[in-house]
Amino acid sequence: MSEKNNYTLSEKEKALAGLPYLSNTEELINDRLKTREMLYEFNNSRPVRRDTVEYREGREKMIHQLFGSVGKDVEIEPPFYCDYGYNIHVGDNFYANFNCTILDGNKVEIGDRVMFGPNVSLYPATHPLQPEERAKGPESALPIK
Repeated sequence: MSEKNNYTLSEKEKALAGLPYLSNTEELINDRLKTREMLYEFNNSRPVRRDTVEYREGREKMIHQLFGSVGKDVEIEPPFYCDYGYNIHVGDNFYANFNCTILDGNKVEIGDRVMFGPNVSLYPATHPLQPEERAKGPESALPIK
């Protein structure tokens, strides 16, 4: 059990601290479910031009609701996949082509003027290599900057 100043860290706090955590807690399961519901809407949204009201009120709004922070001029082509979304922070002029996957068990910070090609995947999460330890279910994730 991890403690910080006599305070027991939640599994979510452990994850953000880069410590081993259990992802099957009620809080994290609910967070992933909420994210998957948003991603379902995003990934099944109608194709529209970026310079339209439909884009701003549709995909762009969903990206802002999903991510922890979003810069100006951000475009993500569906389908897009992530675990939580709130740990993803993108700067200005970010573009992600089709099939981007970000497993954001920890913070993922993407700067300004970044473009991802198709099928780019960021996997900061890992599991123990020893079978006995792995069977207990912990995972960990380090930040990506």
